[in-house]
Amino acid sequence: MPLPSSVSIIGASGALGQGLALRWAQAGIPLVLGSREAERGAEAAAAVVAAVPGAAVEGVDNLAAAAASPVVVLSVPFSAQAKTLKQISESLKPGQLVIDASVPLAAQVGGKPTQILGVWQGSAAQQAASLLPEGVEIVSALHTVSAATLAEPDHKFDEDVLVCGDDKEQKAIASELIEAISGLRAVDAGRLENSRITESLTALMIGINIRNKAHAGIRITGL
Repeated sequence: MPLPSSVSIIGASGALGQGLALRWAQAGIPLVLGSREAERGAEAAAAVVAAVPGAAVEGVDNLAAAAASPVVVLSVPFSAQAKTLKQISESLKPGQLVIDASVPLAAQVGGKPTQILGVWQGSAAQQAASLLPEGVEIVSALHTVSAATLAEPDHKFDEDVLVCGDDKEQKAIASELIEAISGLRAVDAGRLENSRITESLTALMIGINIRNKAHAGIRITGL
């Protein structure tokens, strides 16, 4: 399956958004980087171009970014997820794919980063699905990839990314995009409802990495 013509990243001035932008720019994927303010989006784009000269990267506000690409990656903190989706919903159109990387960490409300908040829909991804316009698809992924290692251009990955969603074709699109980052392997983890499990792995990995002073990922063996 071919890569999308471009990818928009909502919340691109954050650590995860910047890391993903850097890696996808290295892979030659055209990017539209969104932030709450167009100026911050432009700054995020300039930082990527400085690291990857010649990269096709544009910086705009979130509304413009959401309308610009067939694939939209949501990389905002869980505390901003619902508000952000409500703001950009008017820009999203049927047929677009949203890849949600949100994790309901307790740190969002002053708790520990090794604990998960309860989400009444079941998971952050399911909450996102309930807020998307009809016809806009959603896939949940990228919960266990370290933003810090994404931001290190010379870091070589050797880990898996669990992908959840209810549409096989959309999961395949997300998987191709994930695997455009060298060393990452996408693994189909089932329906979107399984996101409640994959999201909780973020808290688990944070605890492991704190104890071991590392940026470890996960690997599914036997595949």
